[in-house]
Amino acid sequence: MIRTLLKQVKGYKKDAFLAPLFTALEVLMEVMIPFVTASIIDKGIESGNIDQVYLYGGIMLIMALFSLIFGILAGKYAARASSGFACNLRDGMYENIQSFSFSNIDKYSTAGLVTRMTTDVTNVQNASQMILRIAVRAPLMLVCSMVMCFFISVRLSSIFLTAIVVLAAALIFIMAKTTKIFAQVFQKYDDLNASVQENVSAVRVVKAFVREDYENARFAKAAEMLFRLFVKAEGILALNNPVMMLVVYGCIIALSWFGAVFVVAGSLTTGELTSMFSYVMSVLMSLMMFSMVFVMITMSAASGRRIAQVLEEKADLRNPEKPEGNMEDGRIDFNHVSFSYKHGSGERTLSDIDLHINSGETIGIIGRTGSGKSTLVSLISRLYDADEGSVLVGGKDVRTYDMELLREKVAVVLQKNVLFSGTILDNLRWGKEDASEEECREVCRQASADEFIENFPEKYNTWIEQGGSNVSGGQKQRLCIARALLKKPKILILDDSTSAVDTATDAKIREAFAKKIPGTTKLIIAQRISSVQDADRILVMENGRINGFDTHENLLRQNEIYREICQAQMKGGGDFDQTDDTGKERT
Repeated sequence: MIRTLLKQVKGYKKDAFLAPLFTALEVLMEVMIPFVTASIIDKGIESGNIDQVYLYGGIMLIMALFSLIFGILAGKYAARASSGFACNLRDGMYENIQSFSFSNIDKYSTAGLVTRMTTDVTNVQNASQMILRIAVRAPLMLVCSMVMCFFISVRLSSIFLTAIVVLAAALIFIMAKTTKIFAQVFQKYDDLNASVQENVSAVRVVKAFVREDYENARFAKAAEMLFRLFVKAEGILALNNPVMMLVVYGCIIALSWFGAVFVVAGSLTTGELTSMFSYVMSVLMSLMMFSMVFVMITMSAASGRRIAQVLEEKADLRNPEKPEGNMEDGRIDFNHVSFSYKHGSGERTLSDIDLHINSGETIGIIGRTGSGKSTLVSLISRLYDADEGSVLVGGKDVRTYDMELLREKVAVVLQKNVLFSGTILDNLRWGKEDASEEECREVCRQASADEFIENFPEKYNTWIEQGGSNVSGGQKQRLCIARALLKKPKILILDDSTSAVDTATDAKIREAFAKKIPGTTKLIIAQRISSVQDADRILVMENGRINGFDTHENLLRQNEIYREICQAQMKGGGDFDQTDDTGKERT
């Protein structure tokens, strides 16, 4: 974990070096000041020599000034180093997340990734700044003060050794108890963020079903759990301060008693005793700073592990060493393909798929919910890799292509595709950055999106809110289809992406596809028979297997499932996930 996190210091190594350097110089100046103070008392005040008072007083002021300057510089560079470190952590995680395959993303919740990039990084940032300053300052101050104390009086300095042992034992106890609790705390942060995210994104549904009280109770439960864990952890951490103060006052009392005895006996001067008090406070303050560092490290250790987990996650899908740089056509071949989301679990989503599609064909895909339709097409653009068999596009295994080229040539439009905040043109140009406005207008005509765009006052410069919240579901789907067409793909996959479009518009889109992009292989996943019945061939999926693959007319005669779907929709049922007499879904 430590090595993974330290790699992200890149670009701020100089600041990370200068911060402890100036801290060390600051400590050096501070440690020398009590020593000079003793000289003022012994050589100036008690001897009645005012010149010595001025001399050592001037030296002490110069040291204090340098200590101030070094402290300011140390703080400046520590802030730069820790802030830069946090920035690199966020960039590193975000960049790595962008490289994740779907199987990698499935390991994390959205809320968990957000918590890692916000709360967890902030914790690590605070800890790193404290480490650069206090974790350097405290041990140096402790060592230097102890050296000076032993230089003044070995017998009195033994008091500090006892204090260090007591405090160290207390810190070890506190850390052991709180580390596990803080690990649970940040998991609960994920739950809290998930509750907020889900509620805000689905606020219309919440209000439509009058579930505000339920959502409030659910959020309150997550917040209450977080509160209890924090109280438990902070209750243990609260032991740190009283133990610290017990050690401080114990040292002061012991030093006062034994110091007075040594002064009376003549083995210690008044100035030396005064400097001893300064050093003992420095030692104890160093111990207190140590305890603060331990507390912060304890809190941030769990965050560091969670960040490192994301940074160390390796994408399951990678480019080959010598990737194919050209795709001949839109042929698709599945050669006895099997796939499971949980590898080795034995629960296959797809089993022995043997399928061959010619370039330029229009293929309809239909089947009950959970039959494996979306999983099948996700293998074509290599969002997942097959467990067994091979998937070929253009006559070549998808694993041999450069993934950027493959996904550029295989355009996928999902049912729940996303629009981003920006103008309509901005969203369309996700398909092609340098697309002209005329190119954007042409693909919108093909997707029947020009009809509603022209009715907007700003037309193609109309602002789309985040997630496309200011356009309807059907309008959003048509914009997403247009965006995919702008890529001029060799294969176009519509994954139930006209479900929110009326049948007349759906027919217009299919007619435009036939006329405008005849050479593009089109795979249309749909729930409506009307959306696929004119396809060259129709694939019927059932329980992750191919149940039928033929024309509409032949399937009506030969395929029971397809015929059942048609009859259900002709009767007006529409939903072909029918149930049997027991109330269970037929599969």
